[in-house]
Amino acid sequence: MQALLALVIYGSAFLAVILAVHAGAQIVFASNDQKGRTNRRLQMLASGMAPEDVYSALMRRSARRDRQGIMHYYDLLCIECQRAGIGTNPLQIVFWVGGGAGVLWLLSLSLSRAASFSGFVANSMVALVTSLLISGMSAWLWISRERAKRLRRLEEQMPLALDVVNRALRAGHPVISAVQLAGNEMGDPIGSEFGLIVDETTYGSEFREALANFARRSGSQDAHFFAVSVGIQTDTGGNLAEILEGLASVIRGRALLSKRVKALSSEGRASALLLSVLPILLISFVMLLHPDIYTSKFSDPIFWPAASVIGVLYLIGWLMIHRIINFKY
Repeated sequence: MQALLALVIYGSAFLAVILAVHAGAQIVFASNDQKGRTNRRLQMLASGMAPEDVYSALMRRSARRDRQGIMHYYDLLCIECQRAGIGTNPLQIVFWVGGGAGVLWLLSLSLSRAASFSGFVANSMVALVTSLLISGMSAWLWISRERAKRLRRLEEQMPLALDVVNRALRAGHPVISAVQLAGNEMGDPIGSEFGLIVDETTYGSEFREALANFARRSGSQDAHFFAVSVGIQTDTGGNLAEILEGLASVIRGRALLSKRVKALSSEGRASALLLSVLPILLISFVMLLHPDIYTSKFSDPIFWPAASVIGVLYLIGWLMIHRIINFKY
């Protein structure tokens, strides 16, 4: 009797675990499917935000040519965050960089073993500069990685979006309605970007100007091709559906060629990344953890000439590697 009861308990526990795993998988897959079918703009609209507020939240200011100094670089940071799809305020990223640099600097000071006050000051200054460089480069690499991921995703979605616009045009929809349909059906990032094109046109901009802003905002060559094609068709006339169909074919061909080139050059790009990043990382961490190794050599007359020569050689090597692994296609 006890053996039968234990068998029932074990069997019930096994079934409960299976049902829990199945329910968890259903929740995860349903959430991923919902994210894939909707985009950020539609989610913000569904949450009750006004269309004007959604447009203001998704649009970022562009770098103005009349700005000089720090504000110009801040505007460039805003553009990079927009192209990366980062919703965080760029000013918060600056604060995070400063906070990370402060933590690294305090860690370096706690490990400092300078024998004199002047040596401690020199180590502190070197550690501070190194901390800022490490924190800033980490943030820049993160933004660059997010931008590359978003750009790759946008260029993968562009032919599908053009197909949706093409079918809507052949069905008799106006071009603005066709773009809005693609914006509602596609996920991020192309869905939100097409929705912003429609919003810009709704708020008074010309369609050509909205497409040009989309191309500048995304930084994609395919988006520039789309904007130029529609602009030429607007000036000279022609069948826009056939133009978009040909453009979609061209974009797919470029994407296929790009993947082939990246596959053939993957080993070289990995080697270039290792050779470029490893020396900088090693020098940075040595300067952060043991800055006295370098500060004790500052007074040596051969140190600065040797460091300058090494820096020039590293820059020449980086430029050569960059030319080798980057192809024009």
